[in-house]
Amino acid sequence: MLNMQKRLSAPFMVLMTLPSTAMGFALAVQISALSWLLRTQFDFEIEEIGLVWAAGPLAGIIGQVIIGMISDKVWFWGGRRRPFILIGGVLSALSLLALPNIGVISTSLGLEGIVAVALVVALTLDLSINVGFNPTRSVIADLTPEGERRTQGYTWMQTVSGSFGVLAYFVGAAMGNIFLIYGGAVLVLLFTLVPPFFMQEPRTLEGTEGEQAAAASSGSDISRLAVATLPLWAVIAYDAYALTLRLMGVERHDFTAEILTLAATAVLIGYVILRRPKAPSATGEDMGEFQKIMAAHAFSWIGVQTMFIYMFAFLEFRIPGVEDDRLGQITSYSFLILNAVAALLPAFVLAPLAKKMRRVRLHAACLAVMAVGYAGGYFLGFSPLAIYLVMALLGVGWAAIVSLPFAIMTQRVSKARTGLYMGIFNLSVVLPQLVASLGVGLAIDRVADKGLVFAIGAVSLAVSAALWLTVKPLVDDGQG
Repeated sequence: MLNMQKRLSAPFMVLMTLPSTAMGFALAVQISALSWLLRTQFDFEIEEIGLVWAAGPLAGIIGQVIIGMISDKVWFWGGRRRPFILIGGVLSALSLLALPNIGVISTSLGLEGIVAVALVVALTLDLSINVGFNPTRSVIADLTPEGERRTQGYTWMQTVSGSFGVLAYFVGAAMGNIFLIYGGAVLVLLFTLVPPFFMQEPRTLEGTEGEQAAAASSGSDISRLAVATLPLWAVIAYDAYALTLRLMGVERHDFTAEILTLAATAVLIGYVILRRPKAPSATGEDMGEFQKIMAAHAFSWIGVQTMFIYMFAFLEFRIPGVEDDRLGQITSYSFLILNAVAALLPAFVLAPLAKKMRRVRLHAACLAVMAVGYAGGYFLGFSPLAIYLVMALLGVGWAAIVSLPFAIMTQRVSKARTGLYMGIFNLSVVLPQLVASLGVGLAIDRVADKGLVFAIGAVSLAVSAALWLTVKPLVDDGQG
């Protein structure tokens, strides 16, 4: 073990976050380039773009949960997380290279329907990212003790990852999305194939011997998955229903399913919040609080993912007549500003604040700022400058979303099942992404005012902030 790992020094914190940075960079490339590529190069309609983006959540459901389960229980190539980081990195780089060649792939296969090819490429990319994402985040929990040091690990993760995210959007704006895609493939390979060999994973995680025995006798991983996702059961049913209809080509003419889903979700979340709390189990799992975290985080991602997917539609509507290249540039600069703020805040602002106040309250406050930013975008976002200012405000919430929840969540679950719960926790990201791709996309396609993108963000983030306040802080969760 390197001395810097023993001391958990700043250089090791940075090194430890590079594999996650690689996965985040691949995702940033996808966010910056995929919708633009499909719209401007292949003439996809809004609903077709939403369908392609639906591949990502499907990959997350399959990839992160299954890889999380497996990586908790295996050991090869010198680690439990290392093998999946290496495999995910190689596959992600190859999938990025396929993005600008969707048309070539379609022609070489003799296929007329390019949408199907785009779906396969997007699904492969997302599956590859998800194979790597869970282990790159779980390894940080494996290598850091609970409390302040773990918070530092995850805030450093976002600072480093966010900084490279800024680089991604800057390259996309200044040098074009095609250059960004090919450069991203090289960076992903470098950051996933080298750092894992300088991190020594413990064969047995500290304090997990008793937890492993208790976990083995307390139910299967499938039962944990079912119970943990209780607040999102209605969302799961809706996603299955809406995706099936979309793949069958069945056109929907009303929003009855969405209204019923919202009502059922409100009932389930209300039950989770109002029921009598139970003491943590022998495995260290506080399922009631974990369910609250799932619900709160899900609403954050409905708003965020709506912006990621349909930002181009918002910009086309609010800044009419803009050329395709200029549209891509404004989009890249917008996300650059968002990620620049999100890169600076975690390690230099949020981590120090987390020592003085409860992490859940700090997180809720950041989300409230983001909700205000979305509202400002809806009412004032009619020029590139106004949109850039709004994106800076949104960066406060984005900084928190991609850093603090991991530190909060991992202290409510068994150390012996970190990978599993990291995968389950990711469902609070990917299930709302499907809602954004299917239900929200349908609404945005049919309404004249594409400002709805930011209106949905404002409401979703306000609800999320309120739900986070229902999560009970831990005794060592800050000094407040």
